[in-house]
Parts: sequence; C-alpha cells; structure tokens
Amino acid sequence: MARSEDQNRRARERAKEVILQAAIEVFEERGVSGASIAEITKRAGVAQGLVSYHFGGKDQLIAAVIDRWFITLLELPSVEGSPDEVLASIIDSVFQATAYAVPLQRVVLAIQQQPATHRLFAESEDRFSEQVTMAEDAVRNLFRARGAADPGLEEVMFRSVLEGVFVKYSVYRDTYPLEDARRWVRRLYDLPEPTVPLPLAVAPHEGEPRPRARGGVCEGAGSED
Repeated sequence: MARSEDQNRRARERAKEVILQAAIEVFEERGVSGASIAEITKRAGVAQGLVSYHFGGKDQLIAAVIDRWFITLLELPSVEGSPDEVLASIIDSVFQATAYAVPLQRVVLAIQQQPATHRLFAESEDRFSEQVTMAEDAVRNLFRARGAADPGLEEVMFRSVLEGVFVKYSVYRDTYPLEDARRWVRRLYDLPEPTVPLPLAVAPHEGEPRPRARGGVCEGAGSED
C-alpha cells in the first residue's frame, strides 16, 4: 500500500533528524574535521546519499547543527514577572540547557574556535540576526528596569558569564559544580537563592569543587585523522 504524502513527509523529517543527531554525536567524538559523512550515516543507519538529499554536503550539515544550537538558545523558556524574576528564570533555563545539551554545546564551541568553520558560524548567526537582536534587547530592557547605568554592557557581560559556564561545563562535565555555580550567578546579580535545585542528572559534589578535564572525555573519542 502506497504511503500518503503526509507519511512521506514525516519519514523525511525523521530521517533528517536522525542524521542531524548522528552528526552531533560524531562531531563531538571525532571533531568536525575528523568526522566523515560515512561515519555519520553509519551511526544514523541511513544511506550516504540522504545527506546530500537533506543537507547538500558536509558544510551544510555543519550549518544545520549550528542552526539547531541557535534555535535551542532562542527557545529557552522564561517566566512572566518582575525583572528580577525574569532574570532568575533566564539563569535557570541556561543552566538547565547547559546540562542537557552538552554534545551540541561542545560541537558548536569547537566550530566557533576553528578558522575553517568560524565562517559557517557567522553565516548561521546572520540567519538568526533578528531573533538574536530581539533576545539581546529583551535582556537589556531587564537591566534597564533594574537601574543599570549601561544596560548594553550589562547584557554583554551577563552573556559572557553564562557562556563561560557552558564552556567550563563542556570541558569538565560532572566534575564542574553546576548547581553551585547557578547559585553563585544568582548572588552576583542580587537575586534570591533558589528554593529547589534544578532537575539535573549530575551527582552532587562533596568538599571543595575541583573540576578536572578527565570528566569531559567523550567515550569513543580519539584523535582526529
């Protein structure tokens, strides 16, 4: 029995998503330059030709991964309320996303840093320019409402603090004190202590925090070819 057009569309969407997730995994393990389309399609369990069909080539697949990162960031939930309540919600949302989207974060961090792929990141940023600017302005308005003398700089430094956390967590993973860092960031902005911890799948640390790079080593990772 022939499939309907809707069934075909959903099958295409599933195949595209499977390839994208496989690419994120392989890019994390092998690095972008060390990963091959053959490895990605083998991980995805699909024919190599589907990458060309859905994405066009490796650069376009890398661009799709970056786009997914921007979408994830721009879709972070927030609450309605006072500027302090909204700012606290942004902090909590970013920390939760940091814990759950580690492979994607690590891949995009590497893409940002490598000269060969930085161009692809810049192009993706251009595609999301309007949404990014709106998100920046929303945070700047929060700082303006809180009486900041320079809301633009406050937003830049706020983003730098949160991005610094995700970079460190990407390197150190579960040895990084993510929940304690969340509370520290809240105190930095004179926000109330959270009443409950975030639902993170990380073990609480004991004693003084001592992040170690061994905590961020990917299983199955090797040197790039």
